[in-house]
Amino acid sequence: MIATLLISATITTGLVAGLLYGFACAVLPGLRQVEDDTFVAAFRAINRRIINGWFVVTFLGSPVLIAATGVAQFVAGGRQPWLPMLAAAALTVLSLAITGGINVPLNNALDAADPVTGPSLARSSFETRWVRANVARSVASTAAFGCLIWAITIS
Repeated sequence: MIATLLISATITTGLVAGLLYGFACAVLPGLRQVEDDTFVAAFRAINRRIINGWFVVTFLGSPVLIAATGVAQFVAGGRQPWLPMLAAAALTVLSLAITGGINVPLNNALDAADPVTGPSLARSSFETRWVRANVARSVASTAAFGCLIWAITIS
């Protein structure tokens, strides 16, 4: 059971890291090239579509599975990969905190901006902060993924 939990935690964390990395490497550079009204419309559409069952299960499943793996390892006792598991948990919490504390409020502000009179203003107060936060959470998620791979290799 522990191996299944650890592998599931690793897969979900890897999927989240990959999604955030994809945004950093392709989506955001692509959107950087478009006009303000297109940028705002595209980002609004992305923000509405990303909240779906697959994303939510993966994004929230990652920390739940990491915690469940840690609990199962604790109950089982013996030599467990505590250091990489604790690091993965901390990094995943950091990524969630960045998302909830920076990215989501920026998404909400962009969504509330006037699409007719304020695309330029909305974009200027959104883009740089959102991109920086995305890079930070991408790094945290990727590092968590690496820690889980480390945990698998020493289990």
